[in-house]
Amino acid sequence: MESKHKLSSKGWLALFALSVVVLAAALCVFNVVTDPFGVFDDRVLGWWSYDETNNPRTAKFSYLEQHHDEYDSYIIGCSSTSSYPKEQLDEYFGADFYNLIMYGADMLDVEQYVRYLLDNYTVKNLVLNVYIDNGCDYDREADPLTDAMPWQVDGSSPLGFYARYLFADPRYGWTKLMKLRTDSVIQDVHDVFEVDSGAYDKSRRDVEPIDSMESYLTNYPVFANYPQSAPVMDETENCMQSIAVIRDLCEAAGVNFMVVSAPVYYDYLMQFERAQVEDFYTSLAEVTPYWDFTMSSVSREPRYFYDATHFRNCVGKMALARTFGDDTVYIPADFGVYVTPENAAEHVAGYWDVPEPDPAQYTKKVPILMYHDLEGDSLPAAQLEEQIAALAGAGYTAVSFEDLRSYVEQGTELPDKPVLITFDDGYLSNMTYGLPILEKYGMQATIFVIGCSVGKDTYKDTGVAMRPHFSLEQAKEMMDTGYITIGSHGWDLHEVEGRDPDPIRRGILRRADETEEEYIAFLQEDIRRENELLHPILGKDADILAFPYGVHDTLSEMLLHDAGIYATVTTWPGENTIVKGIPQSLLCMNRYDITEEVSGEGLLDLIDGAAGA
Repeated sequence: MESKHKLSSKGWLALFALSVVVLAAALCVFNVVTDPFGVFDDRVLGWWSYDETNNPRTAKFSYLEQHHDEYDSYIIGCSSTSSYPKEQLDEYFGADFYNLIMYGADMLDVEQYVRYLLDNYTVKNLVLNVYIDNGCDYDREADPLTDAMPWQVDGSSPLGFYARYLFADPRYGWTKLMKLRTDSVIQDVHDVFEVDSGAYDKSRRDVEPIDSMESYLTNYPVFANYPQSAPVMDETENCMQSIAVIRDLCEAAGVNFMVVSAPVYYDYLMQFERAQVEDFYTSLAEVTPYWDFTMSSVSREPRYFYDATHFRNCVGKMALARTFGDDTVYIPADFGVYVTPENAAEHVAGYWDVPEPDPAQYTKKVPILMYHDLEGDSLPAAQLEEQIAALAGAGYTAVSFEDLRSYVEQGTELPDKPVLITFDDGYLSNMTYGLPILEKYGMQATIFVIGCSVGKDTYKDTGVAMRPHFSLEQAKEMMDTGYITIGSHGWDLHEVEGRDPDPIRRGILRRADETEEEYIAFLQEDIRRENELLHPILGKDADILAFPYGVHDTLSEMLLHDAGIYATVTTWPGENTIVKGIPQSLLCMNRYDITEEVSGEGLLDLIDGAAGA
């Protein structure tokens, strides 16, 4: 006998339909809560950098709807737009900029966004970044989720827009939840944006050591043999029509409008058809005058680039400095031309005649020497004098870290044969024996002091005797001679097995038993204590540092950069190539450890290659 509770076919159908509805509703709720594209204002997780990484068009729109009153100006365009630093834009324009960079933004995207900005927000300045691929792509949406424009911006159906995100694959939201659990302060591929500025998060790029061309091509092999393609610029007319619309909208709204054309790597531009390139850039001049940085000696130096169309922030800084006539910033002589209809044709024709730059004009090889104590088992003072005398006799000039900084940031030339002399730890013998030798031969040096050892002759709180270290007052006396600069070696980053509690920290690195948060708090406190000690004699916080034992990693480098450290040195031997305009060439510099086994002549033999002699 059949059960009277058995469902009929209609009942099963109704149950199935109900199940579908419940699952669909659950999917919608999950996608709204996780909101991996920032479409629903991300009010639960609030992880804007992740949302913007998935789709900057949608997530930045939602963010600005909540925060647009914090900005009064915008720079907008494709990915290279990010490389014009907000700090310089704010300074030069006297404004508060937001960077509306969108992956592969075509000019229709930009036109629609500009129209929305002008209709709904306060806009005083609009900077439009144009680059060569704008002539290749127009009205392109490769992916309905990651490339979609907000419906409020492009005028599409709100129902269709929200439906695609409500019923999106839940793996997008699930991935966000999993990444959130392991998220670090170190920028990663899943959170590539700075939320407040809208620009790419380049915190890792900004502490990436940059040295010789050989080492750079190892890290960026794409520049060693640039891949060939055959791009076609068949959207120039549409692109120019949209730029004209943007120009007219800004003029009608009383908005200050400026156009910049982004630098392009030389080997990439050479793959385009010449007539199409000339048509694109001369047509742009007919629409509006613009500052052109497309092609110059910068475009022939790979170290200024990550790839064909993405350049370092230092290049964006140089471009803005040229635009605003700021001569305190190093700018290559041929970088940046104001293009009008009158000079456009001749100027663009010159793209193909840009010569390969002479590295001797913008790079310098600088050897750095490392000394420690001048008593006991270390290098005797007499040996130091032999070495310093040899340097002076061979025509070497001792320079400071500030000299290197001026070379990089302002283009101030260095002497023909520079050398940088450093002492680690802060031993009293540096003053007793080292300073008179330096004064005798007219050489300057930098001493990196261990903060907790300043003025001490016992190890920390152990009472164990150690070689005496000079006091803060003695450090000031040495500085007053003009021959000594003081830098940081950390407050307490030297731990010794048997004297310090286990586990021993290895220099500046995070211990195995520390969380990331604990390590950050530790290093920030160490930096604070060192600055508290040194600020009275420096008149500023310490801005140069020698890594204890030479070790470092990305997180430590980022924290030092945030603390205002512009130059760091290791204990690893090797030459250093300093590059004008690239501040990262002052990071993690090598040093030669000079011992008593090295004679004066031996020292010259050691460093001649590094000095380019």
